[in-house]
Amino acid sequence: MIANLAQGVQVFTSNVFLVDGDRPVVIDTGANFDVVAAARNHVDDLEAVILTHTHRDHVGNLAAVKDAFGVDAWGFDPSIDGVDHAIDDEATVRLGDHEYVALHTPGHKNDHLCFYSESAGVLFAGDLIFQNGSFGRTDLEEGDRATLIESIDRVRERIDPDLAEMHTGHGPSVTTDPYDHVELSARMARQS
Repeated sequence: MIANLAQGVQVFTSNVFLVDGDRPVVIDTGANFDVVAAARNHVDDLEAVILTHTHRDHVGNLAAVKDAFGVDAWGFDPSIDGVDHAIDDEATVRLGDHEYVALHTPGHKNDHLCFYSESAGVLFAGDLIFQNGSFGRTDLEEGDRATLIESIDRVRERIDPDLAEMHTGHGPSVTTDPYDHVELSARMARQS
């Protein structure tokens, strides 16, 4: 089960995905709302926090989640405050009931990761790719358009064209032809 704990929240935050199952985790913690209460509506315990990247809107609630559930945070760069353990590029990470491969995908931020499970047919795209051809901002510190395009291409080449679900850092998840949205993002990033 994958639930967006930020669904319907009317403050500036990222999406927060609870992945329940054998290893219940949250992907990103959002900011500016009580994500702990939202998580407790679904699960009693978490085993980890997994971070797509460390922009404030994705980690504003990180300390609260770590304290409430007694868990560590995993991300690409453990030198960043709040990140306890490294997830290396191409590492396998268990989220819920499935194994995901972590893909280092800089361009929006240097520590950005996407998570893809071929068996589940799921991609957690963070702020790299959004619905309808949108893609991550590159006007912030560490942003770089050419690098972002390389990262989008890497994900596009890695995922199965029959991808079932793409969960993004902002906006709605894509459950109808998500591969087409990834392809469109690759084209749009080159045109802007």
